[in-house]
Amino acid sequence: MVTTAAGVVDRFSLQLTFLLFLSVVVVTLFTALLLAPQRDEISEFYLGNREMTPLRNGLAMCGDYISAATLLGSTGLVALTGYDGLLYLCGTAVAWMTVLLLIAEPLHNAGRFTLGDTLALRLTQGRRSVRLALSLCTLAVTTLYLVAQLVGSVALLTQFTGEPSATTRTLCVVVIGTVVIVYAAIGGMPGATFIQIVKAVMLISGIAVTAVMVLHHFHWNLDALLGSAADNSGLGTRYLEPGLRYGASTASKLDFLSLQLAIVFGLAALPHVMMRLLAPRTTRVLRSSVVWAMGLVGFVCLAAGILGLGATAVVGRATIEQTDRRGDSAVLLLAHQLGGGVLTALLSCLAFVTLLAVASGLTLAAASSLAHDFWGEVIRKGRAEQTEELVVARLAAVVIGVLGMLLALVSWGANTATLAFLAFAIAASAILPTLVYTLFWRRFNATGALLSLCGGLLCSVLLVVFSPVVSSTPASFYPDADFAWFPLQNPGIVSIPAGFLLGWLGTVTARREEPDTYDEFQVKALVGAE
Repeated sequence: MVTTAAGVVDRFSLQLTFLLFLSVVVVTLFTALLLAPQRDEISEFYLGNREMTPLRNGLAMCGDYISAATLLGSTGLVALTGYDGLLYLCGTAVAWMTVLLLIAEPLHNAGRFTLGDTLALRLTQGRRSVRLALSLCTLAVTTLYLVAQLVGSVALLTQFTGEPSATTRTLCVVVIGTVVIVYAAIGGMPGATFIQIVKAVMLISGIAVTAVMVLHHFHWNLDALLGSAADNSGLGTRYLEPGLRYGASTASKLDFLSLQLAIVFGLAALPHVMMRLLAPRTTRVLRSSVVWAMGLVGFVCLAAGILGLGATAVVGRATIEQTDRRGDSAVLLLAHQLGGGVLTALLSCLAFVTLLAVASGLTLAAASSLAHDFWGEVIRKGRAEQTEELVVARLAAVVIGVLGMLLALVSWGANTATLAFLAFAIAASAILPTLVYTLFWRRFNATGALLSLCGGLLCSVLLVVFSPVVSSTPASFYPDADFAWFPLQNPGIVSIPAGFLLGWLGTVTARREEPDTYDEFQVKALVGAE
C-alpha cells in the first residue's frame, strides 16, 4: 500500500474530485433507475436490452474488463520497470484474442443467461451438481475481484488523505459498496451496461487527452520521450531493456509467464465478461462488439504505456517510488505536473468511477449465478417463477455487496493486484478448462466438469496460500512466518494445466454422456440452430 504519511494530491484536487464523482454517481444512479427492468422478466434483468449497437456493446465490454488497476497499477508498473511493464501490458491487450477466437460465438449460440445454462445443455447427466460447483467458482472469482476493487478504493483515497483512519476506510468502502449494490440490485444488466459505457467513454477520453499532453510535452518525439524516461529512471539504458523486474532470475521469468497465462486465459472465463458475451442478440453483433472491445482495450493499454513512460520522464522514477513503492501514484503525479489540480481531479474521478463500474458488473454476475444456477436450478429444480428468481437475484446482489464490503474491511492492507490476479488464476484454472471441454470435446462428462471446477479452484488457492504472497517475504500477508514452498506468486503456470488434466482424468474414468447429446449441442453452439 501507499507508504507516505500524507497524501500526494492537494486539497483543491480533493474537493474537485469529490464534486465530479458525486455528479457522475447522481447522474448514473438516476439513469440506472430509469433503465431498470420494468417487468418481472429475468431475461431483461440478466441480459438487458439486446438491441444495442456493436460500438455500445464493445464499450460495455471494454468497461467490464478495464479496471482501475490498468489506469493506476499498469502505468505505475511501466513507470518503475520500463520495458517489463510494457511487456505486461501486451498480455492485457491480446487477452481478447482468446475470447474472439475460442469461446465468444459458441458460448453465445449455446448460452441462455449464464454459463451454467451452457453446461447444463451439454452435460445432461449430473447437471445440477455441475451448476453448484460452477456457482462456487463464480462466487470465488467475483468476490475476490470485488474485494480488490473495494480495497483499491481505499488505496486511491490514500493518495489524497494519506494513511486513512479506520472510520474513513469504513466510510469509503460502505459508500462505494452501497452504490454498487444499487446499480446491480435495481438496475440489473441495463443499469450496469449504462455505467460501463459511461466509464469506458470517460476512461478512453481521459487517458487519450493525458497521453496527447505527454507527447506534446516532448514535441511528439518518441525518442525524446524514451531517452528522458531512461535518464530520469536512475537506471540508464537498463530501464529500456528486459529483465528489470521479471528477468532477474528463472523464478521471476516463470512468474511472469504464469501471470501472463492467467491474464490471457482468465479473461475468457471471467463471469462478468461471459455474461456480456450473451447480451448481443445476434452473432454478427457479437463479433463486431468483441472486435470493438479488442481495439478499445488495445488503445487503453497503448495510452497507459505512454503515461507510464511519461511519468518517469517528467516526474522521475525516484520520486514515484518514494511516494508509493508500487507506483500507483505515478499517473496522478504526472497529471499534476502537466495539468495541475484540474487534470489530477479528472483522472482521480475517473479511477473512482472505474472501480465503481467494475464492481457493479462483478456483483451482477455473482447475483445472477446464485439466483439462476444455484436457487433456480439446484434448489428449486427449475420450478421457480420468474418473479421469485428476480427477487432472489436482487437479494443476492445485496448479500454479495455486503460480503464484499466486510471482506474489504478485513483485508485492509492486502495487495489489490494479488487479489485480482488470484481471481484471474481461478477463472483460468477452473472455469476455462470446463468451458473448453464442454464446447469442443465429445466425450466430456459431468465428472470431468466437477473435477475441473473443484480441482482448479482448490489448486489455485492452495498454491497461493503456500507462496510468497502469504509468507516468507517482507511484502507477504504474514512476513514473519515461512511456509512458502511454492516459489511463484501467481499459480497459473501450474494450476491451469492441472485444471485441464483433472477434467481429462475425470472424464476418462467415468461413464460417457449420451452420444446424441454432443451432436445436438454442437449444432446449436457452432451454427446457432435449435
